[in-house]
Amino acid sequence: MCGIAGIIGLSTNAAPPTREALVRMASSLFHRGPDEFGVYKDDYAGLAHARLSIIDLETGQQPMADGEEGTWIVFNGEIFNYVELREELVALGFRFRTRSDTEVIIHAYRAWGDLAFERFNGQWAVAIWDSVAKRLVLSRDRVGICPLHICEYSGHLYFASEVKAIFAANARIPRALDPFGISQTFTFWTVVPPQGVFQGVTELEPGHVRTYENGVFRDHAYWSPSYPLHGTTYNQFHGTIDDAVNEVRNAIDKATSLRMLRADVPVGSYLSGGLDSSLVAALGRKFAGDRFQTFSLSFEDAEYDETQYQRLMVNLLGSEHHEVVVSRSDIANVFPEVIYHTERPILRTAPAPLFLLSKLVRDHGIKVVLTGEGADEMFAGYDIFREGKVRRFWGRQPTSSLRPRLLERLYPYLARSPVSQQAMARQFFGRNISASHAPGFAHDTRWHTTGSLKRLFSKDMHAACSGRDVIKELLEEIHMDFARWSCLAQDQHLEIRTLLSGYLLSSQGDRMLMSHSVEGRFPFLDKDVVSLADSLPPAYKLRVLDEKYVVKLAASRIVPSEIIARKKQPYRAPDALSFVSGNAPGYIDEVLSETAVKEANVFEPQGVTQLLRKCRSRGSEGQFSNTDNMALVGVLSTQILHQQFVSGHPDGKRNIKLRIDVDKSSAIQRS
Repeated sequence: MCGIAGIIGLSTNAAPPTREALVRMASSLFHRGPDEFGVYKDDYAGLAHARLSIIDLETGQQPMADGEEGTWIVFNGEIFNYVELREELVALGFRFRTRSDTEVIIHAYRAWGDLAFERFNGQWAVAIWDSVAKRLVLSRDRVGICPLHICEYSGHLYFASEVKAIFAANARIPRALDPFGISQTFTFWTVVPPQGVFQGVTELEPGHVRTYENGVFRDHAYWSPSYPLHGTTYNQFHGTIDDAVNEVRNAIDKATSLRMLRADVPVGSYLSGGLDSSLVAALGRKFAGDRFQTFSLSFEDAEYDETQYQRLMVNLLGSEHHEVVVSRSDIANVFPEVIYHTERPILRTAPAPLFLLSKLVRDHGIKVVLTGEGADEMFAGYDIFREGKVRRFWGRQPTSSLRPRLLERLYPYLARSPVSQQAMARQFFGRNISASHAPGFAHDTRWHTTGSLKRLFSKDMHAACSGRDVIKELLEEIHMDFARWSCLAQDQHLEIRTLLSGYLLSSQGDRMLMSHSVEGRFPFLDKDVVSLADSLPPAYKLRVLDEKYVVKLAASRIVPSEIIARKKQPYRAPDALSFVSGNAPGYIDEVLSETAVKEANVFEPQGVTQLLRKCRSRGSEGQFSNTDNMALVGVLSTQILHQQFVSGHPDGKRNIKLRIDVDKSSAIQRS
């Protein structure tokens, strides 16, 4: 992966972009691409690129021209079927000067226009500038693996992989947190594109192409989810469960082989100890040659640790394994650096250990890793899907005393499970139980719980958000076929639309990987795997309450039964506990001080003070409510974000007071 950026004049009298501005943009993205830098500019446009060399190490430099028509490209990502596409293009008469997938994109666009993006199997954010027609084309992959931010200011369009590059281009671009973006975050855990966290900065929606010409733009969705429609056979898998198992195994195997073999550098693998990463690592091992490196997180807190399953898989693979052991203090120490890279508030600390893990990967000379991300969304692996099924079953007989007992089978991994006390669980999960067919029903409890954190908002924040309902607006924009999908498909779509793109693939994914110049590859998000998963009957994915049923069967030949049969345990990390110990870093009191909270004006100072005091008083107990965990992490991350990007830092550099030297972290690395 790489970092891309650019400046385009939106009118013929707009001032040309300066080389200095483009260099600043590229420099701010150094962590995304430290191998090479490139800049192109003419009287109307400028493109900048920071390269992480993965494919065609010798001749894949960017910005790249088509060589004939005056068309230029900057590209972040990988097109895994570029070899096959290149053969098609050669047959059409196109000539190639490099072996890169970048050149395939630029010729594919010349050959097929917007339809080219439908043919790509990969992950990308791309900008194509036609210097003759004065046309800019921006595109982003189907599910939002690669980021792309956009800002229009003073007659110019700025775009970049990260917002910091936009701010670096022009110090006059206003900086302020967007109230609606913050409101979305404190509901869905993330903003939902095109909404951004900063005022005036939006994000290109996944699966879209945007074209700028003559100062205006048009958006086109080249891809949208396609689940079977009720009452039709459209897009429906008709085989048996055995057929589905074979199809899924073959699709994931092919997707993994593409991601292992389409690279000119070694590819390693994350290994969490769960089913998804274990399956991907096992498949990847076949294509790795003599040496295969795997990487894992371990925790000092036993509640979060999965070491025994990781090592079980390592012994089976015979891989060269490395792990980093993370403590609460490690999380607190690197948290400001994490927020510098997420560029948005987060409600969980889970990205912080992944920040340390990507450093471990890079320290061992690996630029590319496979991960199991996306399996839970595509094959119904989360408790929220099981929860939705139980609540709908209960909703058909709201007065039943037996049906809600099924709730006891949810969240077995939580020390403070919401189902542990029956009376409270029935009240909590019984919310709006009669509306079991309403859009967003399965997510309603989560969104309501997270939304309760807005009680901490300042009066000005409440006023700025009044009149807009983030949930209502999201549900008004759902896919036109939403009502004709199965309940499970509806739940999956909302999870993909919100949490997957904006949080898991961004804050936990791309941003933590690229903070140390590591590219993540996601076989479960392969174009063909996604299409197959969408077509499967709900019972093949969620069999009664057995999640990812077809994937478990597909993995049975190559993943140990202990891993397949273990209770689902999502990746988590210590949250509020990381910030309330006796040796907590001093920046916490600084950014949560009354002065700092008043300046940011997102939260009420008194409420923040009370929250911090409450969490500190309960720190010795070692347990916090889910709400307090999210509240402290969300407030702290928002305050850090404001101080780093808004409060008196026009050059776009992180606040030096908050900068953490990760090399001095106490995290333990083991090989």
